[in-house]
Amino acid sequence: MVDTYIIDLFVVGLLLLMVTLGSGWIARLPLSFALIYLLVGIFLGPYGLKLVQLRQDEVFNAELLEKITELVVIISVFGCGLRIIRPLKLGVWDITVRLIVFLMPISIFTLAVVGKLFLGMNWGEAILLGAILAPTDPVLASEVQLTDTNDQDELRFGLTSEGGLNDALAFPFVYFGIHALENDNWGNWFKQWIAVDLIWAIAVGILMGIVVAKSIVWIEQKIQKRRATDELMEDFVALSTILLTYSLTEMVNGYGFLAVFVAGLVVQRSYRNPEKPLAQLEFVEQIEKLLEVGTILLLGSILLLKPMLNYAGQSLIVIILLFLIIRPVGVWISTIGKRPLESHRRTMHPGTRLLFGWFGIRGVGSLYYLAYTFGHGLKGEAAEKIAWITYTTIVASVIIHGISSTPLMKWYERNLANHKKTTSPATIDEFE
Repeated sequence: MVDTYIIDLFVVGLLLLMVTLGSGWIARLPLSFALIYLLVGIFLGPYGLKLVQLRQDEVFNAELLEKITELVVIISVFGCGLRIIRPLKLGVWDITVRLIVFLMPISIFTLAVVGKLFLGMNWGEAILLGAILAPTDPVLASEVQLTDTNDQDELRFGLTSEGGLNDALAFPFVYFGIHALENDNWGNWFKQWIAVDLIWAIAVGILMGIVVAKSIVWIEQKIQKRRATDELMEDFVALSTILLTYSLTEMVNGYGFLAVFVAGLVVQRSYRNPEKPLAQLEFVEQIEKLLEVGTILLLGSILLLKPMLNYAGQSLIVIILLFLIIRPVGVWISTIGKRPLESHRRTMHPGTRLLFGWFGIRGVGSLYYLAYTFGHGLKGEAAEKIAWITYTTIVASVIIHGISSTPLMKWYERNLANHKKTTSPATIDEFE
């Protein structure tokens, strides 16, 4: 009898070979790689070969899911930071500020109202649902993000920077929901939430992202002057930057996701040789793609028909409202008066605003926050309800956005895209 682990390795290896060799054909089809991984994950799960299982004897291994998704997110948000070369000026980042400061709270609290009024949740559970589903995904949204460091397109920049930041900045609202679950008297903890979970953790996240990344680049450059490192090992500097930035920030109670995104921005701007961050980006993207396969396979193996059907009505309410009303209307409100860069238009094109509203892709970030809340007070019927609504929403996003992203982005590139490209990464000294 062949060991299940060996069969798992065989299946993953075969899947990687197939999607790699067939990538030229897959890229032309109206579907995403994530959709393929999801279907394979279902086939390997409890309804198929039963080779991949996070449930053993009805016990769900939430800790393993949390750790895997945590690693995927930190690598992905670092890659988002590395892709962005825009000057760190408020006017240039206006679209990002609007999507984070206005759209994300609108999405969270509107979903919380839906949870309270239509899903029978208390306010703590409802806010947790909103916070878990708030992050747009930097992992599954590669087709709508910046294609490279020379890409200056406004839509792709906005979606890339949003995905890099809201995976971190949903955390205060997750903590808000956890506190509300523990104590429904908000006055007992609200001031501490403001001081620690909102102000301190965000400020420390930004500071550590700058300090750690700058320090690593400085140390590397000093050592390189004395003795060059092995070329095969150089790319591991990116991985060490991610892990050191994240761990050190978490040690001082800052938001590690935010710190890693900032570190990516800093690294992109700290090397005098522009080829260095480009090489790191290529390395990080390869790791990200590999981890994406594993994560979506796990998601497919988690899915169970009976509980999904039990909560299908509630999930459908969330999916319809989130995809068709909450996100699009929230984007429309958030972009009122927004003037696009490098354009004679006084306001953003309605088509671009509609695409911002449509591409609120949910994925690995939501899986992470869900698994995190399992270990921090979310239990019982509320945990089951939020979990299956979240799983179903992510699956719907993988399918709907996966099918629509290729044709919609092709239409956008033909009709609306800003095709201006820079010839080389800019030298920007904001952090100097």
